[in-house]
This record gives sequence, structure tokens and C-alpha cells, in this order.
Amino acid sequence: MTGPVLITGGSGFIGSNLADSLLSEGREVLVLDNLSRPGVGQNLDWLQANHGPRVHALRADLRDEAALREATRDASAVIHLAAQTAVTTSLADPLDDFEVNARGTINLLEAVRATGRRVPVLFASTNKVYGCLEALPMAEAADRHLPADERLRANGIAEDQPLDFRTPYGCSKGVADQYVLDYARSYGLPAAVLRMSCIYGPRQFGTEDQGWVAHFLIRALQGEPISVYGDGKQVRDVLHVADAVAAYRTVLANIDALSGRAFNLGGGPRNAVSLLSVLREIERIVDRRLPVTHGDWRQGDQHWFVADTARLTQATGWQARIGWREGLADLASWLRAHRVRISEPMSEPAPVPKRVRA
Repeated sequence: MTGPVLITGGSGFIGSNLADSLLSEGREVLVLDNLSRPGVGQNLDWLQANHGPRVHALRADLRDEAALREATRDASAVIHLAAQTAVTTSLADPLDDFEVNARGTINLLEAVRATGRRVPVLFASTNKVYGCLEALPMAEAADRHLPADERLRANGIAEDQPLDFRTPYGCSKGVADQYVLDYARSYGLPAAVLRMSCIYGPRQFGTEDQGWVAHFLIRALQGEPISVYGDGKQVRDVLHVADAVAAYRTVLANIDALSGRAFNLGGGPRNAVSLLSVLREIERIVDRRLPVTHGDWRQGDQHWFVADTARLTQATGWQARIGWREGLADLASWLRAHRVRISEPMSEPAPVPKRVRA
């Protein structure tokens, strides 16, 4: 490949880890980010300090079509991670959520199409495209909800699960998911979708609304109370960011064979954890009981979601390698070592400048 890899949301948690992986091999990366999320400016500073002039930064928003045309002009590939990421925010402002996630993705796809080149596009989708899964008969164990179907417990939810968009966030990400796949079909764009479960790891600035694993750890390390919405028995398959980066890179490397396909990306049944089980493990890490309060269930929450990642494994050989306890200890070590101060988000994105070199 020639030209930089464009990573939208490249200063974010997954984006900065992915950028670091590419930059460490001598690639050039164009980071497009509006820097509106708390902490991401620190990630960009870290990338620039470690990789110097091979990091190209463009502070811009997905709604700025001119900026996207500038960003894609020389790109050798696009990894589209930028998004409005919280269900709660989407419920408060569904129009903004749509403009960023749905319209912003079409803006990006059109910018890529306008290059006249076959530029690969990978899109970060979500397990929320499968809805709340309330039709699944469920059982309840001591610390977790489980599907009654033993096959689902063993394998997880596969990509043939019907799509069922719920909440504005689920709708906007689901629309974007389908547009990316259709641009592969309609325009021959080499594009694929990764429907992610809960990704966690270093450089994550988790909040109550998004990034719950890191949020729990940050609160615990700071000695602050933790709020759990629902009974805490909801289950997710968590995936360390190093494994997520490996998945993106292997799909990109095989994009000609994988174009037009969607893949689940999560930790799978071996890394299926309830919120209560994660809280117990954090108590072991910090060596004290955690003050935990419970609130009502939040709209759109899934009682249980575990990804079946067999399609991705069969297509590429990828599999999750870092167990959740090992990964949680790794994140705790990073948080302790860095003592990262999360700055307040900026009130609004700044005007789009020319491309800035480190």
C-alpha cells in the first residue's frame, strides 16, 4: 500500500491502539478526529511523541464533507471508527446521533468513492444491530443471565441473527453498517464490517455511558462508588484491544476476499462475563470491597450478548488470545502507571484546519 491509512476517530481508544500498531511497522497514518471525547487529546499527543512525522493529524468532524474529501484523497485504506458511541446520548439527541453515525458514514463513503480508486474501508459496527434479544428464552444463574438454549451458551450469537435496530444509536449504527455493505455490492468498494462487542484495554477513558470495563476500574482505583444499571447479571463477551487490533489488521490484509461481509468481533464464550463477575475480579485487583449502587435498567440494554466469532476465525484464522482476567489486570496496570487525568471535553469541535503534521 502507498499513502497513509486514514483512521477516523484515530485519537480514540481503539483508533490510537490501531494507529500505534501500523505506525510501529513504519506505516504513515492520518488521524481524523474532532477531539470532542474526554482524554483523546492525550492519545494523540502520545502517538505524535512516539511516531513523530509519520502521524498526520486532521481535526475534523464527519459532517464536514470537504474535510473528508481532503482526508481520503491520498488514503491507501480507511478504518472508520469515529462515531457517537453512547445509547444514552442518542436518546437525548437522536438527530445529532443520526448526523454523526449515519450521515457521517455516507459522507465518508462518498468521499472514498469520489477518489475513483479502490480504497478499502473497514467499518466499526456494534452488536446493538441485533437488538435487545428479548425473544430469546432466558434462564438466571447466581450471578448472570443465560439463554435457555445450550447451543447459544456454547457458541454465542452468529451473524445470521436477524437485525433488529433498537434505540436511535442502534438505528444509526445499523444504517451505517448496511450502507457500508451495500457500497461493496453497488459500487464495488472493497469494504467489510466488524460488529463489535465490548472492547477494553490501555488508552481507554471509560465513562458511565460507554466503556464500562475501564470505567469500573477507574472508579475503583480512585476509590469512588460505582453505579450499575439493572441487576448486574447482564452478560457481555469482552475483548482486549490488542486482539481487536489484530482482527482489523487481518481483515484489512484480506479485504479482497472478505469484501461485502460482516463479522462479529468479541471475546466469545470463553470471555463471557457478567458485570457482577467483573466487579468481583476488580475487588481482587484493588484488594477491597467496592461501593456499588444499582439503578433501573437502561433502555436498549441486552440481558445477554455473546458473539459467535466462528465466521471471522474461519475466514482469517483470527481468534481471541487474551483471557479476560489477564486483560483486566493489564488495564489496571496501565491505569496505575499512567495516572491519566481525563480533561473536560471541548464544548464544540473547532473549525477544520489544514492537515497538520506532527
